[in-house]
Amino acid sequence: MHKLKHMAVVLLGSEGCENGWIQPYLKKHGGFIDLLFLVYDSPWVDEVDVFQWPLGVATYRNFPIMDLNNLMLHSSRPYLCNFLGTVYKGSSRETLLDVLKQEKLGAMCLISVREQWLPQETNDSLKKYQDALLQSDLTLCPVGINTECYRIYEACACGSVPVIEDVMTPGQCGNSSVFQNAPLRLLKSMGAPFIFVTDWGELPAILEKEKAMTLQEKNQRRRIVIEWFKQFRTQLKKKFTDILENKFF
Repeated sequence: MHKLKHMAVVLLGSEGCENGWIQPYLKKHGGFIDLLFLVYDSPWVDEVDVFQWPLGVATYRNFPIMDLNNLMLHSSRPYLCNFLGTVYKGSSRETLLDVLKQEKLGAMCLISVREQWLPQETNDSLKKYQDALLQSDLTLCPVGINTECYRIYEACACGSVPVIEDVMTPGQCGNSSVFQNAPLRLLKSMGAPFIFVTDWGELPAILEKEKAMTLQEKNQRRRIVIEWFKQFRTQLKKKFTDILENKFF
């Protein structure tokens, strides 16, 4: 390590933002790491030597690079929304399912749940998940251990608008009353064209509005989401290289 002139680290941080183990290695704390790009919201982010980095799609589960053809972009999708995922006991995901059942919204949305999280996808489960994103106008994104999840970015890649539960989760990721736009500060600062909710009781009104939209309106919104996601990745790539060049060269 003593031969290194500079070091930058991209860290897939703890979902609870419990990343204290790396702090002594940061240069400002006497270590050798000049720059830290950190996944998940964190009060450490200062845009000087600690930057937020997006979670992105789950490449470890072989989520592919999507190449949407015109049919996927401009055809009517059979479902207003989808949620395929794990439902933890006592979580807001149970509340989401209750709202869907009470309001009899199940027929409008593709819902498939399980009680235990599985780290790997089978070919069949991956295809089922991708098809759900491609066949839905909206993708419901309840919080898990963290507010940010792969589902947000995977929905974007498929032209399905994320409906995100915009609440802070337990841990050390910050405080929404202290940090402006927390959680998901990076997405909000870059103008993500998503739907944010603080309570799943808002969902029935959202779906009623969806039913009133024309196919042309939905297609236009779909193009906006896909183009935003493209620009989001391009801008972050440029920001990353600019930071490295300014700091190291």
